[in-house]
Amino acid sequence: MEIELTELQKLPSDKIPRHIGLIPDGNRRWAQKNNVHRNVGHYKGYEVVKKILLSCFEAGIKYLTLYALSLENAYKRPKDELKYIYKIIKLAVETVKNEPIVTEEKIRFNVIGRLDLLPQDVQEKINELIEYTKDFDGAFVNVLIMYDGQAEIVDAMKDIISDNVSPDKIDRKLVKNYLYTHDFPEVDLIVRTGMEDGARISGFLLWDASYAEFKFRNEFWPEYNEDLLLEDITDYINRNRRKGK
Repeated sequence: MEIELTELQKLPSDKIPRHIGLIPDGNRRWAQKNNVHRNVGHYKGYEVVKKILLSCFEAGIKYLTLYALSLENAYKRPKDELKYIYKIIKLAVETVKNEPIVTEEKIRFNVIGRLDLLPQDVQEKINELIEYTKDFDGAFVNVLIMYDGQAEIVDAMKDIISDNVSPDKIDRKLVKNYLYTHDFPEVDLIVRTGMEDGARISGFLLWDASYAEFKFRNEFWPEYNEDLLLEDITDYINRNRRKGK
């Protein structure tokens, strides 16, 4: 039986996923399915993100990581499509700054990835978001932009070498401290939409996903909603997480 949002709020914190990762796939395919321009799909996906973020916080989720733009997609997408995605990113920053729940619930936003590859105006907008919420600690959101899990690990290794860390000092904890996600715990549940043809995570939080539970959905991201989120959290709660034991 699916758990209602009000029931989730009453559960002990160790019963619900502390950290959820979302891979919102399928905006373009949703647009094609509905005979609309792909940008309409991206905008619809953005609207779903806003709703799902609020639902996650209402459910008591402390940490959330959202895969917004991968390095691979950034290189593959047409320039006009990327330009529109950048426009949505800037719009999202303004939305966060004007959303009362962000300050009321003290939600901190961080954006991670190889951000230096973004246009300067997008970088500046992202920095506005980080600065605006930097002192909040009620809940935490990581937005992955220009991100790839292998690139994250490579960058961590480069920084370790640059800091002249002795090999005998290198362990899992030290590596974690050099990752983009050093402030976040490992991910508990990863949900990916738009999986009509397989089950993969496409470089999403490779280090932090070691013991994550996975949920792959056929629905495209613009079709995702609170009911499906609650269904996925319920599924997580009902699983037996042995974590290698």
